[in-house]
Amino acid sequence: MAVVRDLRVLLRLSGFRRLLALRLLSQSADGVYQVALATYVVFSPEKQTSPAAIASAMAVLLLPYSLIGPFAGVLLDRWQRRQVFLYGNLLRAAMASGTALLILASAPDWLFYTSALSVTAVNRFVLSGLSAALPRVVDTGRLVMANSLSPTAGTLAATLGGGLALGVRVLAADSDAAVVLLGALLYLCAALSSLRMSRELLGPDQELIQPRLIPALASTAQGLAAGVRHLAERRPAARALAAMTLMRFCYGALTVMVLMLCRYAWTTEDSEGLALLGLAVGVSGAGFFIAAVMTPWAVGRLGPYGWIAVCAGSAAVLEPALGLSFEPAPMLIAAFVLGLVTQGAKISTDTVVQSSVDDAYRGRVFSLYDVLFNVAFVGAAAVAALMLPPDGKSVPLVITVALIYAVVAAYMTRFRRA
Repeated sequence: MAVVRDLRVLLRLSGFRRLLALRLLSQSADGVYQVALATYVVFSPEKQTSPAAIASAMAVLLLPYSLIGPFAGVLLDRWQRRQVFLYGNLLRAAMASGTALLILASAPDWLFYTSALSVTAVNRFVLSGLSAALPRVVDTGRLVMANSLSPTAGTLAATLGGGLALGVRVLAADSDAAVVLLGALLYLCAALSSLRMSRELLGPDQELIQPRLIPALASTAQGLAAGVRHLAERRPAARALAAMTLMRFCYGALTVMVLMLCRYAWTTEDSEGLALLGLAVGVSGAGFFIAAVMTPWAVGRLGPYGWIAVCAGSAAVLEPALGLSFEPAPMLIAAFVLGLVTQGAKISTDTVVQSSVDDAYRGRVFSLYDVLFNVAFVGAAAVAALMLPPDGKSVPLVITVALIYAVVAAYMTRFRRA
């Protein structure tokens, strides 16, 4: 099979293998850390969780990076990306250890969120840098395949990390701090793995590097404006980003709904709710894997716009058909479908952005991409907080999400034909 042949070729590339190993370690740590925070906020016995509380937590953790994200992009286009991965993961390991100490000390919520916020801040640099560095280790002809394997493998690693965190949380009561320390250890391993690559391998080109911090920050506003103008001139990338942002909104709203269903509607015990949530995460991860296998074939026949349209159209039909029962089994099938279509669309979007945007602007554009993800997810949580009852069962939310998916499908079909 062509997919297997291309995969073997990619894995023979030492630069790609090392970047992939770094991504797997880094994103598995993300999965452990984020699930540890989510279970601490949502499933702690002393906390009476509501949709509004979940939305508030997401806003605290994600919204500030609507401001930090563009600055990260400008700096990524000046700093050596290998060094960003090294020092970024070392910093996250230290700060995650601090979060664990705050949990053990039962620190005030504002202090806990400040610590979590700091870890997430560094995450903006690492994830954007991983996407921006990929074309430096893979030729253009295999970029679709690389985007199928690398980000999807990272998402699966995050899913496995999250599943590990949930497993530890179910088996051992009051283990949130230990789970966060596990995430810190994985961040340290990611930092060490970056040392296997040379400083110059991942770019940017030497003449673009500006190692002094103050001159780099002074040019941030100008660099951001240039990045936005560059994206506006690359219409294929801008359209794909718009579609992916709407699909991310849908995914965020449904995530809050599933959290509330697991917490209140499907079970009476926190441990049972965590087990169901872990199963939903695992099923969604299986969808990510199938997307990685299907997407190169689908993009080859339909083009990236066509495949995004098929993904959104499938979700528009299947999401209400499976979700309106609000029963665990159909919702788990829906989790698989949404994992598949969301990751399939993301692989296509990543490829369109990478192939349409010049390397000198790629860090900035991927940081803007990241900002759109954050805003869409937090906005979805806010909308869900307004629409969801305490048990998480909301017919209007399910129908609204289906309509948004249908709009995305129609939008991408129109431009594919054009």
